[in-house]
Formats: sequence, C-alpha cells, structure tokens
Amino acid sequence: MTGFARRQAAGLALLGVVAAASLLAGPEPLVRLARDLADRPAVFGGLLVGVYLVRPLFAWPTSFVAVLVGFAYGPVVGFPVALAGTTASACLPFLAARYVGEGSGLVGRLGDSGERFFAATGDLRGMVASRLAPAPSDPVSAAAGLSGVRTRAFVVGTAVGEIPWTLAAVLAGGSLTRLSTGGLSAVGWELLVAAGALAVALLAGPAYRAMSARR
Repeated sequence: MTGFARRQAAGLALLGVVAAASLLAGPEPLVRLARDLADRPAVFGGLLVGVYLVRPLFAWPTSFVAVLVGFAYGPVVGFPVALAGTTASACLPFLAARYVGEGSGLVGRLGDSGERFFAATGDLRGMVASRLAPAPSDPVSAAAGLSGVRTRAFVVGTAVGEIPWTLAAVLAGGSLTRLSTGGLSAVGWELLVAAGALAVALLAGPAYRAMSARR
C-alpha cells in the first residue's frame, strides 16, 4: 500500500471513529462533571484543555464548550479562553485533513471545490466568511485543510469569524444559574441572520468578480 493510500485509509478510519464516538458519547456526563468543577477554576481549566483536545473526535459543537466556559469563568475571562480553545481545537481536523491530502473520488472533488472557493476569495477572507456562516465547525476546518489553506490564514480567519458565535455562547453560559443540557442552546435566529449577512457581504465582491470573469 502506497503512502497516499495509507493516508486515505487513515482518514476513512478516523471518520468512522468520529461517527461512532458522536453516537456513543453524549454531552450529559461532561455537563455533570463541569457543574461539579465550576467552583474550582484551576481544575476546571485542566478539564477544558482535555475537552478542547477531544471535542472534534466526539463532534461536539464549539458553542457547547463555550457555554461551559462562560458558566465557569463568566464572560470577561471566559470569552478569550473560549475563543482560544475554539481556534486551537479547529486546528485538529484542519491538520488531519491536510495529512490525508488530495486524492481521487469524493476527497479529491471536495479539495478541488475548496481550492476554487479560496482562490476566488483569498484564504483569509474565505476563512472568515466560512466561520461566520452558520455551518458546523469541523467540516469547515477539514475542507480548509483539503484545500491547502495557509495555516496562518486558517488560524486568524477562524479566530475572527468565530467571535460572534463564541461571544453569544459565553454570554449564555454566564447567565445560567444551573448548568444542564437543556440550557446549552446559545444561538438565536437574530445571530444566525446577522452572521449569515456578514458572510454574504464578504463573499459578494469575489462572487461578482468570478461571474464577470466567466462572461
């Protein structure tokens, strides 16, 4: 088996592990543990490091973890902590997808589509718009990795684009008096509309230029 084939097999195996883990490991045990440790900031910080490292494996939304951060630390401290953790954890699927690399079939088509998108928008603008759009974080990270987005642009674009989602989640967590799975929804329709509109505005110029070039 060639190195490329091994990477493809590793990528497929990882997808299988993520699918299985997301079905078998729900958020309830983590919520109970976070509730018990919320009044011990140092210990809770260690828990957060572990959670952000394994978050992509269990396909937990970034906003879910940010709510936990807001509950334990409040919005002032919690926002930079959650934004840093969200950005760092997004790098894991990005690097995994970059390791798998381009190829034929579905992976190759995804990489080609992403390359065309980022070629039209630029890496940084494309990443900011992708993060502002109401799309799951990890598929966006993987698509960026397959598309050859520069690491610096990925990190900066992720941090900037995740600001409204992270802020909303941290504020929601900070307002909770008791942490439960029923209180982990932090995204209202107003934020969805506003962030979606910003993403469209960022992409309007590149889309117009791309359409003009085809005429």
